[in-house]
Amino acid sequence: MILGAAMMRASRAPPQAARRATDDEAMSPSYWSEAVAHLSDRDAVLARIIAAYPSEHLIARDDPFGTLARSIVGQQISVKAAASVWERLERTLGAVTAARVSAADEATLRDCGLSRSKMRYLGDLADQFLSGAIDPARWAGQDDEAVVAALTRVKGIGRWTAEMLLIFHLLRPDVLPLADIGLQRAVARHYADDDRPDAEEITRIARPWRPWRSVATWYLWRSLDPLPVSY
Repeated sequence: MILGAAMMRASRAPPQAARRATDDEAMSPSYWSEAVAHLSDRDAVLARIIAAYPSEHLIARDDPFGTLARSIVGQQISVKAAASVWERLERTLGAVTAARVSAADEATLRDCGLSRSKMRYLGDLADQFLSGAIDPARWAGQDDEAVVAALTRVKGIGRWTAEMLLIFHLLRPDVLPLADIGLQRAVARHYADDDRPDAEEITRIARPWRPWRSVATWYLWRSLDPLPVSY
């Protein structure tokens, strides 16, 4: 569903009370119920979609390297294809960590289904985590745009990849990834008679969703795919 930045806002940092998943990844973000109530009340289309998935929610991942690496793997390919590549990486490396990616040779990564550019991007990402150039501890005190600005200095990370980290790792509640092809497809299907909307039109449609545009986006993704999206 989601393709990368090449085919592709957020405001304040969330309250510290925003929860992450438990070990079995069953816990929703602390704001989920409030967001669902708001969206169901303000948007009849979302109310219908939300009702179709009453027990599902975003799964948070407490692994910033993994979230960014998954997003890089998922650039410009389908959710199904990205999941297949990621499963091969996990089988091969045991765990997809910065140290193991950095130590893996090109042939090993290529055999997992990575393109040459994605191998380079993952290697650069791993090196920056290992060197401390990327320090996740800084993000909690930064607003969304500051996090995006810092991450997009890294080779292979565009705005879309940074937005996936905002949604799935930092649990920022009001991210609207305008360039995401899945969001564009879902808005076209549910709001625009299958005519692909531009960024201005998506922003207009999404105005009633604020301050929960991350949640609205997640449900729109869910309406397209057989499995929940998770990065």
